[in-house]
Amino acid sequence: MSQRLIYVMDPMCSWCWGFAPVIDAIVAAYPQLPLRLVAGGLRANHGAPLDEHTRSVLAEHWQTVAQDSGQPVGDPQNLPATFVYDTEPACRALVVARELDPARAWSFVRTLQQAFYLDTEEITHAAVLMRLAEAAGYSVAAFSELFDQQAMREATVADVRWMADLGIAGLPILLAERDGQLALLANGYQTPEQVLPLLARWVAAGEQCAEVSA
Repeated sequence: MSQRLIYVMDPMCSWCWGFAPVIDAIVAAYPQLPLRLVAGGLRANHGAPLDEHTRSVLAEHWQTVAQDSGQPVGDPQNLPATFVYDTEPACRALVVARELDPARAWSFVRTLQQAFYLDTEEITHAAVLMRLAEAAGYSVAAFSELFDQQAMREATVADVRWMADLGIAGLPILLAERDGQLALLANGYQTPEQVLPLLARWVAAGEQCAEVSA
């Protein structure tokens, strides 16, 4: 029996930042379940710097995420004047991390989220992404080489298309997969109290199936 969790997210999606403790709790409680990260491409290839109105709206949104999830946030007003909210580089970095070492990918994404939402770093820049990849235990040389390859750009686009094909709108999305069959555990931000019981029932059902087939 093959089973895993699939987490569709964007490192620069604020509700995904709010959902991070839920994923942390799941990883701790179910280390036997592989976690596959899929890039959601929330604001891929946006090209204009944030204006003051957008920064103000973003600050209010981040505060809502903080209030609902308990996750701390910085102030988007601290982002440089030239900051472009383009999530493609961070999504591509997620895909590269998954390709190089999927076991480290969640830790790396957590590092990206903290750098953006707490320290308001420009994780849209390759140099910043390489530094954070090294901090997460990746080889900078290997990471940089893959990051610049067209294949990784195409793989990032493929992730976004896969999400679109699911027909599920909104991030984050958490799925459980058993023998090719998908079960939806979360769509949009939800609390641990909402998600963990669903996952526990899914795991228990799999254990019962395994006992019967044995």
